[in-house]
Order: sequence, then C-alpha cells, then structure tokens
Amino acid sequence: MGSYAELDAETQIALLRPVAVEGARLLGLEVSAIAPVHHGYNTTFRVRTPGQVDYAVRVLTNSLSTPAHLLAQHAWMHALARDTTVVVPNPVTGPDGLSYAVVENEALERPFTVAAASWLAGDDVGEPSLQQAHELGVTMATMHNHALTWSPPEGSSLPVFDEPLFGDEDRLASLMDAELPDGGRRVLEVAFERARIAFAEAFRAQVLPIHADLHGGNLKWHNDELAVFDFDDSGFGTAALDLAISTFYLREAFEGAEAGLRQGYQAMRDLPQLDPDAFEALVASRQLLLANALLTTSTASLRADSEAYLLISIERLRHWLEVGRFTRTLPT
Repeated sequence: MGSYAELDAETQIALLRPVAVEGARLLGLEVSAIAPVHHGYNTTFRVRTPGQVDYAVRVLTNSLSTPAHLLAQHAWMHALARDTTVVVPNPVTGPDGLSYAVVENEALERPFTVAAASWLAGDDVGEPSLQQAHELGVTMATMHNHALTWSPPEGSSLPVFDEPLFGDEDRLASLMDAELPDGGRRVLEVAFERARIAFAEAFRAQVLPIHADLHGGNLKWHNDELAVFDFDDSGFGTAALDLAISTFYLREAFEGAEAGLRQGYQAMRDLPQLDPDAFEALVASRQLLLANALLTTSTASLRADSEAYLLISIERLRHWLEVGRFTRTLPT
C-alpha cells in the first residue's frame, strides 16, 4: 500500500475509521455507531455511545496542533462556556486527564492524534443569512472581549499568527522558483509583500487569542442561536485579523452580509482600527494561506484540487492588486 497521501478519499476514510474508534475508546467513549461527517483538512466522525449520546470525534490528519496547542484550545472552549454566552462543544477528557489521544496505526505506519467533543445540535450555517452574519459579529466580539482576560493555562500554548502563512511550511516559495503562467510569480511576490506589511501594521494593536477560522463551515445554527466549533486554527493574533478572515468568506454571501457582520461586532465592542488598504491585504492573505495549505495537505480530494486552486488564487490576487479590494468572485 502506498503512503496515506497517495490513497483515494474512500480508502483514507476507511483506514481512519478504526483510528477514530480507538481514539474514542482511549478518551473513555464506548462506540455503538460511527459515521464520517467531514473528510477535509482533518477528518471528523459522528460517534454514538450505547446511551444514545453523540460526539464529534476528530482525527487530526493534517493539523499542526501540538499537544500543548490542543490543551490551550480546549481550555479556551471550557472558559468560553463558563464565562460567556458563546455556545461551543464540550471537549472530552479521557481517564488519563488528557483531552486528546494518540493512536498508533500499523497500516499507515504513523500515529494519529484524536480529539472528541460533544455533538452540537443544528445544521452547519454554510452560506449565512443576515441574522446569522450579525450573530457571527456579536459572537466574535464576545470572544475577543473574553480573550482579553484569558490566557492559556500553564503547560499549554497557542501559535502566534504574525505572518501570512501562520508559520506553515512555505510551499508557494518553491513554486515561485519556476515560471508560473501569466506573470503569476510576480503576483504572488507582490501579494506576499503587501500582506507582510499589513500584518506588521495590524500587530501594532493588542494581540489576543483568536479563533482564526470563523466561517459558515465552523458554525451551527439551532433555535435561532449560533454555535462555534473547530478551534484547531486558534492562535494569538489581532482582532482585525479575525475579522478579515471571516470577511474573506462572508463577502461573497450576499449584499449586506459584511455590513451585518460589522454591525453585530460593533454592538459588543469597537471595530478594530486599521487602514482600509491594510485590512484588504489581511483579507487577501487568506487566499495565500489556503493556496499554500492545499499544497501541503495529505487529503486526497484537496490534493487533487491544489493545482487548479493555485491558478484561481493567482487570478483573485491579481484582481485585488489591480483594484484594491479582494473578492473571490472575479468579473467576467
């Protein structure tokens, strides 16, 4: 059998299923039923116990989160549930007192880290409504207010997001050594340059723990209430960066969505002060991070899209550099 990255998606999921079951067992969960719900950057299964209680069990297939990062993520989730109105899943702590388990896998010749949390009711938000965009702003601002008074407990840590790739291996740089079509290399060089300047400007503000991935795929909606999950990308950044990341995804939803996000945020705290051009560079920097991440992923479906996504990324970044406003929907 080839390496994990060389397998097709169906085979990857099949091989990860027993990893999830064993990880759940190590975390103290007895599995009576299991089904895959998402196979992307990481792989999540819905697990049901004999008592008919559901959990989200995640196998960290691509995550860069260390054990110290996981402990901080889970501690923040517990603190948010305790101290605020933000709805988050409850991380599972195993009999050994840890909120993660490491599962060896002989077939794939590598260990996998597994984490679990309570299953959130409701549907994934996906493309948000105006009400949901507003509530996302309220929720983000509430998390930022809380983050000002919270820090990772002793023995845990979070990464610092002070540059566009968040510390990930720079695979785009190796591609730029070759000549990309239509001046793509120059587009990436200039985009990186402007993004780095914007990060430096943004980091003049207070640095605090941020979720760094608040989009519709990481939000649930139930009984007119928003819930937040997937803290795997959490780290120390600025409020403007968190807002820019959500803007990257929300801007294309519908006219007024971005305004709804900002209005919700402003209802709870002042909007971060940042030059508009620098903010646009933070929004555009998300495109750089995603294009780079697809070049490093081991997930079959994402790897298959990496080349096409790089070309789309270059065109989106080119348009931003030309007009000064980032958009994922390019004019025809």
